[in-house]
Amino acid sequence: MSNSFDTIVVGLGAMGSATLYQLAQRGINALGIDLLAPPHTLGSSHGDTRITRQAIGEGDHYTPLSLRSYEIFREMERLTETSLLEVTGGLMISSLTEPVSVVHVPQFFQNTVAAAQKFGIRHEILNAKEMRLRFPQFNVEDDEMGYFEYDAAYLRPEEIIRVQLQLAERFGAKIHTNETVIGFEENAKGVEVYTNQGTYTAERLVLSVGPWLTELLPQLKPVFKVYRQVLYWFDIADSFEQFAPPKFPLFIWQLKGAEAGVYGLPALDGPHGGFKIGSSNYLTEPVTPDSVERSVSAEETVEMFNSKVVRCFPLANKQCLKSAVCLYTVTPDSAFVIDWLPDSQRIVLCSSCSGHGFKHAAAIGESIAEMTTKGHSRLDLSAFKLSRFSDFS
Repeated sequence: MSNSFDTIVVGLGAMGSATLYQLAQRGINALGIDLLAPPHTLGSSHGDTRITRQAIGEGDHYTPLSLRSYEIFREMERLTETSLLEVTGGLMISSLTEPVSVVHVPQFFQNTVAAAQKFGIRHEILNAKEMRLRFPQFNVEDDEMGYFEYDAAYLRPEEIIRVQLQLAERFGAKIHTNETVIGFEENAKGVEVYTNQGTYTAERLVLSVGPWLTELLPQLKPVFKVYRQVLYWFDIADSFEQFAPPKFPLFIWQLKGAEAGVYGLPALDGPHGGFKIGSSNYLTEPVTPDSVERSVSAEETVEMFNSKVVRCFPLANKQCLKSAVCLYTVTPDSAFVIDWLPDSQRIVLCSSCSGHGFKHAAAIGESIAEMTTKGHSRLDLSAFKLSRFSDFS
């Protein structure tokens, strides 16, 4: 078997599996390598569901990625007869009169509305009275406003990764799991990749290793930090219909007077599956994949219920049915890095996604496939250059 490829993708989570699929679909001789066997629960792409939306409050340069990802997810559904994206509608809540928690960037709510208007995305603006009538489960205050996006949806991340890898293999890609990349070296002919099982050569290399990035590239530590994020599923059995679609949308809530807001999804797995909620309070002490505490303490759960759930959703019960820990790889501006490695036209860096990347993964995979085959992508990725940070300018 030849160890020579056109492109090697290291890391097969959200971005890597999407890239491998797009490369293989184009007839590229591609190899994907992963330390583990995706989908798994030790990185950033697990937890049953992910929110996706079309108008992106982190900046309208993200919105074309989201819109294209919707199209690709639907294409993959048709190819595999698998459900990957389900529309529930999405409610974003904020106050325009008092300081609120930040969602990745300031002015998140206002940016979302502006993007919806710019790109013609179906939405409504709701006042507190209108939100209470339509969504009485949400304990909104009088000065809070809502943005409701009709086509906001949830994704099944584990299933998407599984499908992307399945399609990649269908189109001819090779996949090596449970194989550790030790290092790589660029030369005049291409790139050599060294693993615990052998050496491979390629014309191009894509690094999409998420929280393991700085283990391969220690020089990136000043810019890429890894944080622990906790997800919770609280019991709503007594009020299941009120927390299930279509009565209950996915949500992002910028809380007044709080450092961290909440986000979450409806009860999707029956009356005993709970509804999912997380908080954007992960920016504490950086961790590593090896050092992170992967269990969730009773104290953490009680704190989440008392400080966030009671305040926002009085009908929810205090019993936490399950919890999960995932890892966010975050830049100082909470934006992505999708760029050629400095001084290279053979190695593409695809990280970090700063806790809001999964919804864009399909389009990012397509864009990286275009970068490595054509030298550029159709979608504008200029906002995601590594050189925006002084350490690499």
